[in-house]
Order: sequence, then structure tokens, then C-alpha cells
Amino acid sequence: MHPQLVDYAIIAIYFVFVLGIGFALRSRMKTSEDFFLSGRSIPGWITGLAFMSANLGALEVMGHAANAAKYGMFVNHFYWLAAMPAMCFVGVFMMPFYYGSKVRSVPEFLKKRYDEKTRTLNALSFAAMTLLVSGIDLYAMAILFQRLLPWPQWPAHPDYPFFASVVASAMVVAVYIYLGGLTSSIYNEVLQFFLIVFGFLPLAILGLKAVGGFAGLQAQLPNAGYAHTWANIWHSNMNPMGVNWVGTIFGLGFVLSFGYWCTDFLVVQRGLAAKDMPAAQRTPLIAAVPKMFFPLMVVLPGLVAISYGPVRQLLWDPAKNGFNYNQALPAMLGSLYPSGLLGIGLTALIASFMSGMAGNVTAFNTVWTFDIYQTHINPGKPDRHYLMMGKLATIFAVAAGILTAFIVLRFNNLMDYLQLLFAFFNAPLFGTFLLGMFWKRTSAHSGFWGLLSGILGAVTHYALYHYHVITYPSDMAANLYQAIVAFVVCVVVTVVVTMFTEPRKEEELVGLVYSLTPKPRNQDLPWYERPGILAVGILGLCVVLNIIFW
Repeated sequence: MHPQLVDYAIIAIYFVFVLGIGFALRSRMKTSEDFFLSGRSIPGWITGLAFMSANLGALEVMGHAANAAKYGMFVNHFYWLAAMPAMCFVGVFMMPFYYGSKVRSVPEFLKKRYDEKTRTLNALSFAAMTLLVSGIDLYAMAILFQRLLPWPQWPAHPDYPFFASVVASAMVVAVYIYLGGLTSSIYNEVLQFFLIVFGFLPLAILGLKAVGGFAGLQAQLPNAGYAHTWANIWHSNMNPMGVNWVGTIFGLGFVLSFGYWCTDFLVVQRGLAAKDMPAAQRTPLIAAVPKMFFPLMVVLPGLVAISYGPVRQLLWDPAKNGFNYNQALPAMLGSLYPSGLLGIGLTALIASFMSGMAGNVTAFNTVWTFDIYQTHINPGKPDRHYLMMGKLATIFAVAAGILTAFIVLRFNNLMDYLQLLFAFFNAPLFGTFLLGMFWKRTSAHSGFWGLLSGILGAVTHYALYHYHVITYPSDMAANLYQAIVAFVVCVVVTVVVTMFTEPRKEEELVGLVYSLTPKPRNQDLPWYERPGILAVGILGLCVVLNIIFW
């Protein structure tokens, strides 16, 4: 990769623009709701694109390109099976609970449905997860900065270029979130969405041209299992991931999928910033449309990277005697893009890293300030005090992300690490939500014990796998089955504890349990704005794509 002056100029313009948005919005951050929830005033199309872009960090762009290079077209399931149904479910069923209850965070919703200890456990586990995921985005951005910037080599500190790149990446994110809060993050995410599209769409076209079209790509894939989405999931030995239909459909398509989209405050927060309930419901549905077609810009370049000889050889890591799949997308950019276009592609890559990092930081500062600091450490202070605490939490989250970035060095595939974290935290939380929202008998105490047991179940499963007591064909397969274990343990313990404890009174659960909550009335909206109709259309189009790429 040899960027020219024009490429650096494009990157510099982007950074100036991003920081400019933060400075421009600084004067509007007068209350804690302005900083954390954008005053609940943003139009649905903007929150929809931000909902999508918050999921477009390194874990999505660089991670799924690495995933495709390692596992093939099976990775389409992360979009069409593990995103579309759950995003539609969030828009139609979940967002009325979140937005209608006027909560400021997912843990606050758990307090209303269960109790304070359930909220605190989720707040602590979510805060830990956001800091760990922030490290993924910083790691990926630092890898790119290492290639772009001439950091001096210090013999006594061989990791200095990586560390300096991580710090440089973190400082930019910290400044624009500190100044503009969630609003700054959301408007930057919209900008980043368009940058990512224009930066990576030509890469897919040039990649296909390099390998001779779809027919040439299929002929050069490492094995036949790389070329299918559904046809090879029925037995674990039929696909590179080593996962059968149970792990694929139940582990990925149900537990991890719904566990992420329905309960991860990183994405839910964008819907809470919408100006009204219909806009909040449309937020994930608007995001689902471009999300459906992102395999073209992410999975396809990953397949080309492992098939096209000049790029494939760049992935080989002699130190590990194996492929470093995390280099798939940077290697494609460096090999196929000319000057100018390379600058746009690199800017798009940087935008994706900053989008994911900013999303995690804004989610962390909200949960820390409202669900931990205000609730347990320093309650009863003026609103301005919590606004300042949110800004300080932003700085802390970025600093912690610098440290967690070094954990990622242990993994040759970002997505393996990310799904491991989701299996620890999101999978059991989904069990807690599912029972709490659709079974009014679920007791207050059961939420805490079910969630804690699910997390401990995931930890136990990971320990057994890590020390080779149980084995799986791949790390991703272990993650999917770990998610199933965590979910099942959580549900079983929650049901058992519920049977021995008193349920809450029904009048306390109005707006928190589906059967006791008034349904949103959308009859006055045009048909193309009704969440149910939009969801049906999205799922129908998704079915067509699955059939085409079976």
C-alpha cells in the first residue's frame, strides 16, 4: 500500500469535517438529554442510517471481510439470517417498549421490568462489553494507521508504531464525542455511511474483474464449501466453519442475532433519539434495507482476497505460519485501488472504525452515567453535573479502549473475538428479555439469577473449550454453541426461580409486558410508513436473496 499526496489530502479533509461537526454542535449540548439522547428530536431517516452505521464499525467491515476470507459465503448468514428478522422484530415489537417507556438505556428498562439488581448486573456487563468492543475498532484503525504513517521504530519498544496508531485513532473519536455527544456521533455516522458505500462498492467491482467475474471467483475459491450460503449447513463437515443447521439457525439466527439487535444499547440508543414513536419504529427498518445488500461490499471482497493470488499472498503471516485474515480488506485496497480512489477507500475504512468506536463510547457514557454513577455512586445532583460526568466517561472509555485493543492481537479474525463477547453478554440477556416481555408471570428476582447464571454458563463453556475438554471444528462454531448454552441456562434458571417467587402485580407491568401494553396505532400513517408492512416487504426481499445465493 503506497498512498500518494492526494490520498492523504482526502483523509485530512475527512478528519477536519468530522471534528468540525463536533465543534458546531458543542453549543447545543446544554442538558444531559441533549448529550445522551440528542433531545429525542432527530428524524427517522437519520436515526435509521445512524442505526445502520453504528453497526458498521471494524467488526462489520473489516471483520466480515476477514470472516468471508476464512469461512466463505456462509458469512451471508450474518446478514440475511442473523440481522433481517431481528431488525424487523425490533422495529415492530421492541421499539414501542423502549421508546414508549421513555427509558434512557436498556438497563433502565430492566429495572422497570425486574428490579435494581438486574439493572446493575446488566449495566456492569454491558459497560465491560462496550470497552472490549471499542478495542476492536481501535485495533483495526491502528493497523491501518501503521501502514499510512511513518512512525519511528524504537528498538526497545517494537510495538511502539501500533501503540502510537491506537492513541492517534482514539484522540479523534474522543474529541468529537466530547464536544457533540450522541448528536455528533449520529450525524457523523450518516456521513460515514455514504463514505463506506462509495469507498467499498468500487472494490467489489474491481475485485470481480480481477478474478474473472463470478464464474472465475467460484473456480478459484479454496474449496467448494466457500460458494454456498444454505446448501452446506446441514452437516458440520460440509462448510469451512464446521457448524451444522442447529448452530446456524438456533445459535446464530436466533440467540446471537436477536440477542444483539434487541438488547444491545449501542444500536437501540439510535432509535431512542428519534422524534416520535413511528420514527423510532422505522429506525431499524430503514437500516435493514441497506444492511441487506452489504454482503456485496464486505463479503465479496473477502472472497476475492482469499482467491486472487496477488492479494492472497499478502494475507500470509510467516510468524504464525498461517493466514492473518484481518488483513483481507486493507490488502484488497492496496492491491486494486489507484491513487485518489485509494484515498476514498482508506477514508471509508477509517470512517467505519470511527463509527463503531463512537457508537460504543456513546453507549458506554450513557449507561455509566445513568445506570451506575447516578444510581449507586452520586445520586441527586443537578443535571449539569451528570452532563459533565458523561463527558468524563467519554474520555475514560476511549482510554480503556486503547488498553483493550491489545487483547485483539491474540485473534487472527476479528469476528471470532466479537462473537465470543456477544456469546458471553448478549445471549443470556436475550433470554432475560424474552421471558420478561412475553411472560407476565416472570418474577422480579428471576431476572437477576437467570442473567447471572447465563453469563456463568458461557464462562464455563469457554473454559471447557479453551482447555480442550470439549472441541469444535472452529472458534466460530464454539461461539455459536456457547451462545446456545448461555441462553438455555438463563431461560431454565429464570423459569425455575419464577416458580418459587412471587410475580409482580399486573398494574406495575403495563408498558413492560406485551400482553399488558397498548399497541401503537399506525392506521393514520401512509402504508409505506407502517412498520408491519415495511417489515413484511423487507423479509420477502431477504427470502429472494437467500434463494438466489442458496
